[in-house]
Order: sequence, then structure tokens, then C-alpha cells
Amino acid sequence: MSLFQTKAWQSAWWDTWGRQKSFRLVRPWDGEVSGLYESRYRLKGVLPIRSLQFVGTSSRELRTPRTEYNRFSRNLTGQPLVRALQQQLESHTWTEAVFNDLRAGSEDLSALVTIAATQNWAFRIIAVDDGYAVTTSGPFDEYLASLGANSRLKLYNRRAVLESLGPVREENLWPHNSKAFFDALNAFHRERWRKDCVAGKSLTFHERFLSRVEEEGGRPLLSTLTCGNHIVSVLYNVWYRGVVYNIQAGFEQNFHKKLSLGSLHLGYAIEDAFRLPDTDRFDMLAGQGKKENYKARIATENYQFLTVMLVKSTLFRALYWMRG
Repeated sequence: MSLFQTKAWQSAWWDTWGRQKSFRLVRPWDGEVSGLYESRYRLKGVLPIRSLQFVGTSSRELRTPRTEYNRFSRNLTGQPLVRALQQQLESHTWTEAVFNDLRAGSEDLSALVTIAATQNWAFRIIAVDDGYAVTTSGPFDEYLASLGANSRLKLYNRRAVLESLGPVREENLWPHNSKAFFDALNAFHRERWRKDCVAGKSLTFHERFLSRVEEEGGRPLLSTLTCGNHIVSVLYNVWYRGVVYNIQAGFEQNFHKKLSLGSLHLGYAIEDAFRLPDTDRFDMLAGQGKKENYKARIATENYQFLTVMLVKSTLFRALYWMRG
């Protein structure tokens, strides 16, 4: 399981976005696998749709923090998983089932393909995204040596330039100063993307999640990188079960023409993960950078998430396919 299937993440998401009339929880989360819910909406404002989805995801109605590594079962595989999942799907009335961010090659995906074929349901892949991670169980020096020269420069070697500009310090602002962390994250995102990163309901969600995840053994790492007395970069990381998850990041643009602050800060955080005896992975999750896929350059492993849709009726299959 991952950070996103914890009771902390799932309950915080549902408490923030799930309490609306069109949503109904049909399978609760258990701290190991994602919950399921039904949402109701009208296609093009006319046709009523019942959509079955993972708690933490919303294919059409909401924009919320991404919930990755979704799965249906903690330990079933093969035919037992197929039977259990088919029973779950047949026990609910739905028009479409949209399952976000399942691992490519997983037993869950294989089971869905099998069920769709035997039940004559449409099965459609609607999104494919790459994710990236760094294995941190070996020596950090060996990891650095494995990188290309330019990647090593941005991630590590240019620390000397940063340190020449003033005292450099890493600090975790959880739990005593999380407001300053999110204020800095929003400021950096406004500069780069012209909008806040976490505000309103999104901020409420993250505050709820962080306050709850410690009960399940998680460790929030709201990391700031300070040069002199000035925060120049932030990383929203959380440690859980041997993995540091990098959820968000922000940094000051145009700080210095020779420095990529986001990469440098990642370098410090990855080195910290190598030093932790109870950590074997730094997961940068899905997504790419604004200008380049920096994750691919520094990762030691990559994986894929697939988002799939199942549709039962012939009528709705035709409507969806016409829409593209």
C-alpha cells in the first residue's frame, strides 16, 4: 500500500469533498486499500449518470490533490481477485466506473480486463502517466556517480554556488509553522503559475491529512531551504513505511542564473533519504516539470499509472465513443 491509501489521506479527502448530495460512499477505506463511492451527474446537463470511483479521485466534477497507487485488494490475486472484484462491481448500480491511477501490469488491472471481457462491458484506457522514484538503499555517492554530468551538476555540484551566497539551512516546519510553509509554497506557485497551489478546501484537506497521518506512523516533512534568512525553496514530503513521497514543490524563480533551486533542494532531500536507516525509496510520483522532465533524469526507476473506464450499456458506450 502507499501513503494515499492511509486512513489519514482517505478520510481527509472524504471529509473535505465527499460530503455532498451527489456522492455516496459504497465501500469504506480500511487503511490498506482505497474506498469506493458513487457520484451522480448529468452528461451534457441532460443524461443522468452514476459513476463509480475511488475515494480520492474525481474524473469529471472536482479538481483535488492527486491520489495515486489505487487498488482494490490488499492480498488477493488471480481468480480469487477476479471473483471478489466482480462481486463488488455487480453489487452496485452504475453507468460508468472510472478507476484512476492503477499501476500498469498490476493484478487489479488484469482482473478488470478479464471481468470486462466476460461481462461484455466496454473497457477503455483514458489516461497513461509515468511516475519516477529513486532507490535509496545504497550509498548516496554511488547514486550521484550514476547520473549524467548535467543532472549531477544541478542536483548536487552547484551547492557550492548556493552556499557562497549565504548560510544554507534545511528545516522541517511541521508541526509548529505549517502556515509559513504553505504561504511560501503558494507564493512560489503564484510567481510561476499565476495561482495558488493549496488554498480553500485544498488547504483544509492537507491540514487534516497531515494532522492525522502521524497516527499511522507517517512523518510530515515540510522542508524549507533557506539561504541567509530567506526561504528560497520548499518541498512538501511525507515519510510513510520506508518511502518519502514528494507531493509538491515550489521555489524562487530567477534567484541565480546558475542555480536550479528545485533540483538542488531535491538533491538535499534525496541525500537525507539515503541517510535514513528506515528508508529505501524517494518517490517523486507522477507528472513532469514545466519545461523538462527532470524526474526522468534523476530517477533510478520508473513506473506507469493507468486510468481506465468501464461502461455497461450499449447506448452509453456509443455516446462516450462519439465524444472521444
